[in-house]
Amino acid sequence: MREVVQNDKSRASRRVSRAPRATAVLAVAVAALAAGCAQGEDQSVRGAPGQQAPPARAVDGAAKAREARAALAAAAKRWKLDKVPLTAPAPPAKKPEIKAREGFEVDGQESDDLPPVFTTVPTKEKIVFLTIDDGAEKDPAFLKMMSELKIPYTVFLTDEEIKDDYGYFKKMQARGITLNNHTLSHPYLPGLSYEDQKREICGMQDVMEKHYGKRPVLFRPPYGNYNRDTLRAAKSCGIEYAPIWSEEVYVDHWEYREWDQDLHPGDIVLTHFRGTDDWDGTMTDMVRRFLDRITADGYAVARLEDYL
Repeated sequence: MREVVQNDKSRASRRVSRAPRATAVLAVAVAALAAGCAQGEDQSVRGAPGQQAPPARAVDGAAKAREARAALAAAAKRWKLDKVPLTAPAPPAKKPEIKAREGFEVDGQESDDLPPVFTTVPTKEKIVFLTIDDGAEKDPAFLKMMSELKIPYTVFLTDEEIKDDYGYFKKMQARGITLNNHTLSHPYLPGLSYEDQKREICGMQDVMEKHYGKRPVLFRPPYGNYNRDTLRAAKSCGIEYAPIWSEEVYVDHWEYREWDQDLHPGDIVLTHFRGTDDWDGTMTDMVRRFLDRITADGYAVARLEDYL
């Protein structure tokens, strides 16, 4: 058995009496002269010939957009970012086809229609996807920062790390974040039997349904390690995709999978729920480092689920 190891006018009415025709003509001429004088007195309230004032709804929309940009700029300043984060383009009308990355397949990958393991989403847009694993650190400032900055992200949770505060992730879910499966106890899956792997994955599906009302379709194997049994078990538990990552960001450095040590359109970026017990900094410090880097390189953060 092959094991794979991968560490957002008015118109004025004119009343013409039934007087002789000449009187009517004179009245019309006087009215026209009056209108012309009025126009000369206050042209500032009239549009150019052939133009109309924009609909109130369009004006309101533009005002709201300006307010949103101002709020985002204020948030970026408040969280001490170098620049305002870029906004991702709208998701594609047709989602890309997701296949297992070459060299990351297992025996029976296509014939058994097993969940594909991939590190990058096919796209030409300068976007990346932020994913966060396990759930050990539960920093309220992180929730506030991501909400104020309107940054999407995807999480993969381990029951062993979240069971002391399921409510923290319920707040996250209420903000539109998708919660996904990262096993019950974060074991090295290839070292377990098929049944034990299934227990780890399906058991976490049960936990997710009980506490968050949904059984995820995304699963990330701990450490990025898996074999054929892992993907077979995941499929039996309702999993459709097994994304891993191209880059990993820490509070003080980045690590890269590819030889060029750089970002690419569609890359999946991994980080973890960690704080000062494990890092020389906080979750918000990590997010600042992540956003400063990708913004400087012209990238925006997109929502992974919009592309799957």
